[in-house]
Amino acid sequence: MSTDVKAPPTSRSRGRQSPTSGSASGKPANPTLLILPSIIILLAALGYPIIWQFITSFQKFGLKQQFGVAPEFVGLGNYVELVSNPTLWVILGRSLLFCLLCAASTVAIGGLLALLMSRVGTAARLILQVSLLLAWAMPVVAAMTVWVWLIDWRRGVLNWLLVQFGIDAQGHNWLADPVTFFLIAIIIVVWMSVPFVALSIYAGLTQISGEVLEAAAMDGATGWQRTRLIILPLIAPVLSIVMLLQIIWDLRVFTQIKLLQDAGGVANETNMLGTYIYQLGVGAGDFGTASAVSILMLILTVALSWYYVRSLMKEEN
Repeated sequence: MSTDVKAPPTSRSRGRQSPTSGSASGKPANPTLLILPSIIILLAALGYPIIWQFITSFQKFGLKQQFGVAPEFVGLGNYVELVSNPTLWVILGRSLLFCLLCAASTVAIGGLLALLMSRVGTAARLILQVSLLLAWAMPVVAAMTVWVWLIDWRRGVLNWLLVQFGIDAQGHNWLADPVTFFLIAIIIVVWMSVPFVALSIYAGLTQISGEVLEAAAMDGATGWQRTRLIILPLIAPVLSIVMLLQIIWDLRVFTQIKLLQDAGGVANETNMLGTYIYQLGVGAGDFGTASAVSILMLILTVALSWYYVRSLMKEEN
């Protein structure tokens, strides 16, 4: 009597799986469900403050409302008051000019440092990278403490050095004049932002094939021509991203300006959008108007970054 013996499955048959074997139920897992918790947390963390400020911008929300008094709905009253106030337009123009100067200077200096790191030897490049990381990792308040000490009008290092060179700068307050105030603020903001930009651009430079640059050099292209016609077009996506981030960050700058104002600056002459919102809300207790300025600042940020976002989307497509 003979019996049928089934042959054991081969390695090929064992390795072959059904296209729908991605989960125990035989159906592939939906990627949307996997990222849904993160999306919910992100929307809750970012959406709630924005919605609260949007609603508050249409209300008269002062100190009484913090103790339970119902806010009064004023519609577009806060926005009309802001638009008719010339102080807002002065601060807005000042903030835009400061933002563009800082962003352009940061990207230019960061790009030059990135090119320098790509040209020097290993030891010099390592020293540059460690120095940039240390400057970038320093907390903002700690860094500002050092900067305020350097420019202090009583015992600052800057005035002491100028006196040593024969310049009568003893007791001069550099923060009292708005021009020198913003010059110092630009230097500080750029100094804090350059490490991120330099390291990001350097990472993009490392992806450029050396054979392309060698071929261009053999064809007679100068260093400036290789940089302008080959390197810059290839790292254009990186430049767009860092420029976009710098515009957003520099427009929202607050800590550096506020600490410089506390160190001797005149707040009414050196306010930026961030410090103006702080002054309206925490200082004057007018949270309705402060929320209106915050919404205007959000709209301005989106408007400035929209061009770069569209450029990035076109490159991805």
